[in-house]
This record gives sequence, C-alpha cells and structure tokens, in this order.
Amino acid sequence: MAFSVMMEPMLDQENAVSAAVAAAVFSADSTVVEPATRDYFSSDFDLVSLQVSRERSLMRARLSDKLRSHAGSASLGLLMTLVDFVTSDPALVVVHPDWTATQDIALHAVAPVSEGPVIVDSRLVRVGKKTVVVSADVYDGHGITDLREAAEVIDTVGSAGALTLAARGLVTFARLPRSAARDADSYTPGKWIGKLRERPGEPVDGTIYSRLGLRVLDAAGGVLELDKTPSVLNSIGTLQGGAQAIFVEAAAHAMRPDLVATDMQVHYLAQIGSGPARSYGTVIRDAADHSVLSIRLVDAGNDDRLLTLTTVTLQRVAG
Repeated sequence: MAFSVMMEPMLDQENAVSAAVAAAVFSADSTVVEPATRDYFSSDFDLVSLQVSRERSLMRARLSDKLRSHAGSASLGLLMTLVDFVTSDPALVVVHPDWTATQDIALHAVAPVSEGPVIVDSRLVRVGKKTVVVSADVYDGHGITDLREAAEVIDTVGSAGALTLAARGLVTFARLPRSAARDADSYTPGKWIGKLRERPGEPVDGTIYSRLGLRVLDAAGGVLELDKTPSVLNSIGTLQGGAQAIFVEAAAHAMRPDLVATDMQVHYLAQIGSGPARSYGTVIRDAADHSVLSIRLVDAGNDDRLLTLTTVTLQRVAG
C-alpha cells in the first residue's frame, strides 16, 4: 500500500483541477489528424479520442453495419476493443516513462448500442507500483459526434437521455519497462491533453468477426483458430486485447448461435508465441433466457500454452 496512490481521497482536489483543464479543453481548437493504420483489424473504426486530463480520456467510434452483432447492436467485441484502447491512455500518462499491458478487462452491459456512435469515457481509478486500474463507461451517442459535447453532457446533471449508458467496465494494466513496446516514443498521450486525435477510417473487408480470418474447427465446442498476423498484434508483439475479445465472442456465438454476448471478463495470462491461437469452450450454465460460457485461448503451436481465460454471458435475442 505504501507504493500506491489511492485516488478517492483526492476527489475534491482532482475535480477542481479537472474542471480547470476541461475549461481549457473545451475552448481549444487543436486537432491532431493521424495517418490511418492500414491493414489493421480496427482500421475502419474511424476513431477520435480526446485526452481531457491526465486522468480522463474519451473515445468515439462510428457504428457501421459491419461492426454489429447478429442482434443488430454493437458487437461486444467492438466495445471491448474500444475500452482496451481508450483506458490505456490515462494509464500510460500516469506511469510515464513506463509502459503498460492489459492484464484484465471486465465489461457488463446495461443496454444495447443501436444507433451510435459508440462513446467511451475512461477515468483513472488507482495507480500502484505494479498495476494501474482505469474505469470505462460506454454510451450510445445517439448521433452526438463531438467528444467535447459528449463530455459536457456526461458531466451535466440532468442531461441523462442525450446519451444512453450501455455498459460499464474496469481494466487493470500491468506496468512494464518502456523498452517492452515497439515505437513507444511515438505514442505519448501525456502530450495530447486538450487535443482531439482523429484517425480516419480505412476500409477493412468483412464483418468484425470475419476480418480476423477465424477458422471454425468445431462450432459446438467453441473451437476456433486465429493466426498470429500483424493485423491483430499490439505494440509488444502479442495479440491485441480487443482482437482476443472479438475472437472469444465469435467462439461463444458459435456455441450458442441463437444468443448474443453481452458481458465478458477477460484475464490475459501470457503472450502468444508461434500461434495459431485456439479457443475451447465450456458451458457453465444454460438457462431459458441466457447462457454462461468459459472460453480459454491457447497457443496451439506452443503445446497449448494457456494465453487467456474468459467468462462470457449471452442473452436470448428478442424475437
């Protein structure tokens, strides 16, 4: 405990600082347009992010038909990917010059994101010697595309309804040496406070599931495979956390095609070696209106070394 900083006792001070920073942010015109990342599984998410302060970051993604589940709402894997992306920014700011790697993500649905865009509001919860914890609230933007406006709506009492809370999540990051990441010096969210960062979308073939190139070996058992390719690797050379979440969601849907994944808990345990990654599913519970599955990912090319453990809850699709 001596090596950690608990955020809660500092709320009053932080709120005052955040308000001052927010005032500067919302009056700023600075926008950074970055080159789109080609041939990456998320290249067509059309991402825009806003680093409000050291402790808070927002992200927006468009909701195209290719990013929806078979229920018609935003894919849970999409939401998990965005949460993984945006929560890393406050974490990286506060651990600088260290780096981070996602250790655990939990995301629980409140309502479907049907209209879009998807907006995620992430806030620092705790900084420790070995880990950092960041929360995430996911909203259906209902046509609101300006992140500054979205932040104001979220912070204004009585504005419920302009945005719909769709899910709540919590992410734990492990602290790593900066040398663990490729090109770490080119990704510096601490320098982007008050700036909008736009990453224009590049076309990606296929749905959010098919674009990964998943191979279904045994649908009933949730056995799918994913090759280790540059399009799904992160800065430390392992499978990106969101790509793994989409993989897990696809395996869960293969096992229970008449249900839709709504909640997921992911524990990232090891980096992939040669690959491919392979999923195996186990039924924990089957009920009339929902199922709970355990999906594990292994490195099939490395004696089935355990990579990821997940729990997925699926609900019956209305109608």
